[in-house]
Amino acid sequence: MKTMKLVVVAALALTLVIPATGGFAQEWQEVVQNIGANGSVNWSQGVMMATGIGSPPEKYYGKPQARPMALRAAQLDAYRNLLEVTKGVRVNSVTVVEDSMVSSDMIRSQVDGMVKGAQVIKKEYLSDGTVEVTIAMSLRGGFAQLILPKDIKPVPEIRTIPPAPHVPEEVTPAMPEPTTPAVAPAVYTGLVVDARGLGARPAMSPKILDERGQEVYGSAYVSREYAVQQGMAGYAKDMTASQTNPRVTDRPLTVKGLKTEGAGQSNLVISNADADSIRGASENLSFLKKCRVMIVLD
Repeated sequence: MKTMKLVVVAALALTLVIPATGGFAQEWQEVVQNIGANGSVNWSQGVMMATGIGSPPEKYYGKPQARPMALRAAQLDAYRNLLEVTKGVRVNSVTVVEDSMVSSDMIRSQVDGMVKGAQVIKKEYLSDGTVEVTIAMSLRGGFAQLILPKDIKPVPEIRTIPPAPHVPEEVTPAMPEPTTPAVAPAVYTGLVVDARGLGARPAMSPKILDERGQEVYGSAYVSREYAVQQGMAGYAKDMTASQTNPRVTDRPLTVKGLKTEGAGQSNLVISNADADSIRGASENLSFLKKCRVMIVLD
């Protein structure tokens, strides 16, 4: 656990310096959503961040207590800002984390506790005596276990269905009719959805639908173990990087999103033909179960 935290903190320190503005920002082709004036979610890294600023009471300026008091004030401000970021994280196409906190005292209490345990990844002591602190918390692990919809359940080992054995027809003296050899359905190791130009937004529990509205990928297909550990989908802004991402390994299927679905614009619609390509081989259920899905956004 300690090693995992160190890896997350190191990745944060290297990849994120977030401007304090609204909307979405691009940092090294990662998908970064700014929430509020001093917080953000890096969906590519699966991390929430917030910055706080503190200063000591005026009567302590120039005294030994000034710096520790400013640091404590900055940390409290950062925790408040991170809580606001957390509330704004989109869970699925219709809900954000704040909805779960409002409906459940238990969830609200546990989220509060997780925020207070966030990692301090940066401290900056300014010349005017103020201190700026940046803290970070993972979208995955315990937070995902708490927030992901309960209908995402552990999935047992998937049994692939072998093709039926070929039984040759009885040959008669008459001239046989020409036959077309059966083509085995393609087996893929992951899925890359090109959602650029659709105004799509990231979420913890996105869905992929076909044109008929039938689910191709979503809570019914993934195992909770994988969804908690690595998120239901990876997000990026670069197509090539997504297609070569270890998450989708070496033979991903790349499809084009046609439109978004739902108020939160996090569900994606793909063509019936692409959906049939995924459903064509039972082996493809394995990569869906393991959340081997990348979504490319603007």
